[in-house]
Amino acid sequence: MASHAANLWVLLGLGLAGIFLMTKRLKKTIKADFGAFIQKLELLPPPQPAPPKAPHPLTGLNFAVSDVFDIEGYVTGFGHPDWLRTHEPSTRTSPVVLALVEGGATCIGKTVVDELAYSIHGENKHYSTPTNPAAPARIPGGSSSGAAVAVAADFVDFSLGIDTLGGIRVPAAFCGVIGFRPSHGVISNTGIIPVSSSLDTVGLFAKDPSTLRRVGLVLLQLPFSVQRNPKQILLADDCFELLKIAKDRISQVVTNSTEKHFGRQVLKHENLEKYFSSKVPSLKEFYSQKINGDSKFSSLTLLANVAQILQRYEFKCTHGEWINSEKPVLDSAISAQINETLDMTDKEIEICKSIRTEMRLAVNNLLKDDGILVIPTTAYPPPKLGSKEIFSDDYQNRSFSLLSIASISGCCQVTLPLGYHDKCPVSVSFIARHGGDRFLLDTVQTVYSSLQEHADTVAKSKLSPNAVNQEHSAEVVKEKGNQAYKDKQWQKAIGFYTEAIKLSGNNATYYSNRAAAYLELGSFLQAEADCSKAISLDKKNVKAYLRRGTAREMLGYYKEAIEDFSYALVLEPTNKRAALSADRLRKVFQ
Repeated sequence: MASHAANLWVLLGLGLAGIFLMTKRLKKTIKADFGAFIQKLELLPPPQPAPPKAPHPLTGLNFAVSDVFDIEGYVTGFGHPDWLRTHEPSTRTSPVVLALVEGGATCIGKTVVDELAYSIHGENKHYSTPTNPAAPARIPGGSSSGAAVAVAADFVDFSLGIDTLGGIRVPAAFCGVIGFRPSHGVISNTGIIPVSSSLDTVGLFAKDPSTLRRVGLVLLQLPFSVQRNPKQILLADDCFELLKIAKDRISQVVTNSTEKHFGRQVLKHENLEKYFSSKVPSLKEFYSQKINGDSKFSSLTLLANVAQILQRYEFKCTHGEWINSEKPVLDSAISAQINETLDMTDKEIEICKSIRTEMRLAVNNLLKDDGILVIPTTAYPPPKLGSKEIFSDDYQNRSFSLLSIASISGCCQVTLPLGYHDKCPVSVSFIARHGGDRFLLDTVQTVYSSLQEHADTVAKSKLSPNAVNQEHSAEVVKEKGNQAYKDKQWQKAIGFYTEAIKLSGNNATYYSNRAAAYLELGSFLQAEADCSKAISLDKKNVKAYLRRGTAREMLGYYKEAIEDFSYALVLEPTNKRAALSADRLRKVFQ
C-alpha cells in the first residue's frame, strides 16, 4: 500500500512538472479563467412573464461584455489602468447590454480588451494577454480578446465586443468561434467608448449559429420575415491569393457546401481588386494625392491605408486631448500609430470619407439583396505569442486589405470557423450588403453544419496537390470561357469550357455553360447533351433545365421542353423565363 501511494506521488510530481514546463514554454501561467475577465459581476434578467405570454427570448443564456461597454456603478476601463484611474463610474448601463438582460440573458462580467481597444493582436501588457483556448501558444487576436476567449473556453454562451478594423473578426478567427460584425449604424453605440465612430460597430461572439441568430435578432430588433436563400455566392479569388495557408483548404469547403445547399450555378468568382478600381473612383484621387503614383499599390492595399487613416484620425479627434494631458504609458506599437503625425490635409480626409461612401454603394451593387461575398477572414494563422511577425509590413497589409472591405463599406460580415490547419484555427467570412444582417444570419444558420462537415472532410482528404490544382486551373479556364461568351466569341468560349471539363469533368456548371454557347451557334443536339450531363451532376441546376428546354423546343421535342421549363419553375418559382416559356408551349402544343 505504501509503495502504491509513493508511486502516486511520483506520478503527481511528474504531472506537475509537465504542467510547469508547458507553462514555462508558453512564457506565462494559464489562469483559471484563461485571463478573459477583468471584472466579475452579475446583471440578472427580469422575472418571466406569466403564461400564456412567451418567455423571454434569451432565457437561459449568459454573456460577458468587453470593457468598453458602460455598466452602471462600474468604471469602463478601456484596456488601460490610466483610463480607469482618470474616469468616474458609469451612471447608466449601455442600452445594448440592457436590451440583452431584459431579453432574458444574464451578464456575468467584463472582459479584457487591447490598450484603448486600438490593436487587433490581443496582447495587453497591463492586464496580461488572455490565453487562446484553441491555440495556447498563439495570440488570441484583438481588440475584443477577452470576449472571444470567454466564448471559446465555454465560460459564456455569447459575448459582446466592438469591431473597428477587425476587433471582433480577428479574435473570432484566431480562437475558432463565430464572430458577427453587423452593418454600421444598425445597433446603437450609446454607452460605449468610441474608437473610430465611422468604423465602430457593436459585435458579437457565439459558439453556434443558433445562439448567434437568437441574440442577433434581439440586438437588431428586426421584424419577422421569410427566410431567403442566396442567389449568388461570390468567391473573391484575389482575396484568397492573400492567404498564407493553402487557399483550397478554405475555398473548397465553401464550394462543396454551396453546391450541396444551393446548387453549383449559384457560385460565382469575382476579382475585387478590379471591381473596386472601377467602382470606387475616389481611390484614384487618394492614390495620386497620397501615394504619388507608386504603381505597386493595389486597390485593396489602398483601402487598407484609408481604413487605418480614418481610424487614426477619428481616434485622435476623440481621445487626443486625454492622451496629451495624461500621457499614458502605451505599448510601443500602439503609441507609434496613435502619436504618429497625420500628414493629411482636410481635402485628403474628405477623399477618405468619399471612398467610404462609394465603397458602400459598390458592395451593395455587387451583392444586391441576395448575394454573399466570401473572403478569408485573416491572411495569416494566429501568430505565436511575442512574435514580431505581427509588426511586419506584409502581415499588416494582408490583414487590413481583408478587414477594410466591411469596415469601410459598413456592410455586415460573419466569421465562421472551419476547423484546424497545422494545429491552428482557420476560418472564412461571409459578407452581405449594408442592412442585409438578417439575410446573412439566416444564410449562416442554413450552411453552418455543412461547412463544418466539409471542413472535416477536406482536412482529412487524401486528394493530391495535383488534383486540387487541377480544380483551380479548371475554374480559371472557365472564367476565360465566361469572358469569351460575354464578348460573343461563342466558339472560343466552347474551347475554354471544353478545356475546363478535361481538367475537372464532374462540374455541372462547365457543361451548362458550354451548352449556352452551343445554343448561340445553333448546335442544339450538343446543347441538349451537355445540359443532360449537367443535370445528372446537379439536379438543382436551373440554368441547365432552361437551356435544355430551349434546345428541345428548337429540336421539336415540345413535350420534353415543357417538362424542363416546368421543373425549372419548381426549383425557382419566381423565374419568369421558365413560366413564360412553359405557358407559351402549352398554349401552342396542347
